[in-house]
Amino acid sequence: MVIKYEQLVCAILLFLSLFVARAVPHDDVLEWIQKDNHRFLRANIRVGDLDRTIKFYTEFFGMKVLSRKDFPAEKYSNAIVGFGPEESQFVIGLTDHHNAEDELDIGTAFSHFGFSTQDIYNTVEKVRASGGVITRESGPLVEGGEGTVFAFMNDPDGYSFELLQRPPTPQPLSHICLNVLDLDRSIEFYNKYTVGMVGYGSNLTQTVVIELKYNYNVTAYRRGNGYAQVAIGTNDVYKSAAAVRRVTKEVGGEIIIPPGPIPKIDAKITALLDTDGFQTVLVDNEDYLKRIEEREMKQNP
Repeated sequence: MVIKYEQLVCAILLFLSLFVARAVPHDDVLEWIQKDNHRFLRANIRVGDLDRTIKFYTEFFGMKVLSRKDFPAEKYSNAIVGFGPEESQFVIGLTDHHNAEDELDIGTAFSHFGFSTQDIYNTVEKVRASGGVITRESGPLVEGGEGTVFAFMNDPDGYSFELLQRPPTPQPLSHICLNVLDLDRSIEFYNKYTVGMVGYGSNLTQTVVIELKYNYNVTAYRRGNGYAQVAIGTNDVYKSAAAVRRVTKEVGGEIIIPPGPIPKIDAKITALLDTDGFQTVLVDNEDYLKRIEEREMKQNP
């Protein structure tokens, strides 16, 4: 679901990973976190032209439009695109602000999206033929070497996408990448590498992950107003928030929206901020699926 909080950005599963590592037998909340049913639901971004973005994502990436709605009174439109149904796959929410006084600025803190394809060379050539910007040609990390074949390209607004040559996967939209500013501090959330992957599965080709990237000699990132948030499902927003409070007391961060129902979206959520300034929303799993079902019934009476 699209939650209209302009500057909601990403990354709290990192908190949850930390909870697991620090769980103790007598702590019911932290024990519960290990058993919770987490899933990446959606990443939301602002775009400059909704029609143009939809055309690009559907024609060149092979995504489908899962929903679209205009809000004339609030002067914005949004759409949801993805490779499969929202009930089971990670998707992207697109929001277009009509007549916005502030121009779209994707900033530098958000790095890129990543998705898997079985024919990376054909996809790259299709984008190139349409005038798209290829920022890294298809190939392994070392020219002539082995390893995963990947490429980078920009969408019409300048959002970067990494394409990865992979076999069929249940989660084609495979990851989002965030630039972290303080590696030592981020180690508390992730791991001891300059690029880390954190997620809810053990196979990178079969699940969605957050990639964390530390760039040496970079001391600041521009947040911008493009990347809005990532939503993650949970079975209980209240217990999740309680666990987050435990961790923030030790390593920093804060809850910026306390757990509870939000009448406008008819769902229980809690929103959190990590020590790098990225934010996320945890959404009640049952409420999320109920919202999808209700929307589909309205669209297909």
